[in-house]
Amino acid sequence: MAKEQKKELEYIVEANKVLANLNVLFVKLHNYHWFVTGEHFFGLHAKFEELYDECALHLDAVAERILTVNEKPLATLKEYLEIATIKEATGKENTAAMVKAVESDLQMMADEMLQVADLADDADDSLTEAMFEEMAESFKKHAWMLRAVMGK
Repeated sequence: MAKEQKKELEYIVEANKVLANLNVLFVKLHNYHWFVTGEHFFGLHAKFEELYDECALHLDAVAERILTVNEKPLATLKEYLEIATIKEATGKENTAAMVKAVESDLQMMADEMLQVADLADDADDSLTEAMFEEMAESFKKHAWMLRAVMGK
């Protein structure tokens, strides 16, 4: 396999991992949206909804970008769960644990998105690079906001 093809496939593999994580996070955020309680209910209920809406947009954009470069996005829950680095909600988290988990997930995903951007740059795919950099910046901002909720 030519060196260029290997680099191209490497960023697609990593983009599929981001796609898997977006899908797991999408479901996790719904769980937290439904089960959040306490004094921060209204703010967190709305924030979790904002985040899962954003995840839905990103997961569609990532899958379509993978298709655009003539590769195949993962498309089953089984595939997502096999490669996702984000853990599913347990259903037993309290509000503080929910906020901490989402903040950590968003930061980890921002780092993974920047890795895809770097690999896409190496493969001379500036459109994918820009898309993943933009997503990473959004996730970093959301993570910062959740750290502020936690007083950090």
